[in-house]
Amino acid sequence: MNHNYVLHEWGKDFHWEGTGQMSIKTFRRGRALYEANGGFYSVEENRYLLVNEGEYSLHIEEEEPVESFCLFFRSGFYSEVSRTLEASQDQLLTDPFKPVGEDGFFEKTYHLGPRLEKMLRLTKHAHHDRELEESFYSVMEAILADQTTVPQEQERLSSLKRSTREELFKRLSRANEYIRAYCHTALNLEDIARVACLSANHLLRNYGQLFGVTPKQHLMMYRMDKAKLLLKESSKSYTEMAYDLGFSNSASFSRSFKLHTGLSPRQYFKKGDF
Repeated sequence: MNHNYVLHEWGKDFHWEGTGQMSIKTFRRGRALYEANGGFYSVEENRYLLVNEGEYSLHIEEEEPVESFCLFFRSGFYSEVSRTLEASQDQLLTDPFKPVGEDGFFEKTYHLGPRLEKMLRLTKHAHHDRELEESFYSVMEAILADQTTVPQEQERLSSLKRSTREELFKRLSRANEYIRAYCHTALNLEDIARVACLSANHLLRNYGQLFGVTPKQHLMMYRMDKAKLLLKESSKSYTEMAYDLGFSNSASFSRSFKLHTGLSPRQYFKKGDF
């Protein structure tokens, strides 16, 4: 299949693995777990995942149906749009159909900003094929705009060689995505380092440069974000929440929550500061 198309579905228990086109993945009212090129990604509301053409797997296991809205791009589409943004008007007029290499996305999850969110919403409500096809160009332009931040993020790393910075950024990002995806489990530094293909010490020395916190601190930050969401939307007991978040008991959960927010889970819920 070599054309642009949309996949818009609902489901709460789904597994798929195989080969797919370059694509953008978004989900609402739940999350989906992806594995691609050795990386693990949790795609939640207000974030999106970029996947290049190739093999990957998808797993959804939620209590309530999750809405998935994914766009698949034909081969060469990325390069076509990228060239129109980078080449001069003279170059585009002289050779409008010049073939260019397919560089591909930097595979990771990104914050879903207002521009891309708007383009995806228009695509979702496109009424006919021509309108839908035109919307793919707007979506790709918004994605490419987000991609321009990647080199800026790489500059936070102190490596002198550009190629070294790019590879280190890739591995540290993979570590971060793994923490985000499995923050509710008993992760340790060795697990995270193994996924990133780095030694534990090498991971620790460079993770803070890129993200400003240690892997352990990031793990707890993600747990606290999920805890706030559970307190807002779930009717589960504090003990159930503690287990869902990877804590051994409710007392440990309460201590960590108060350390990070200044309030106990009960106080936070009563305050209603959502």
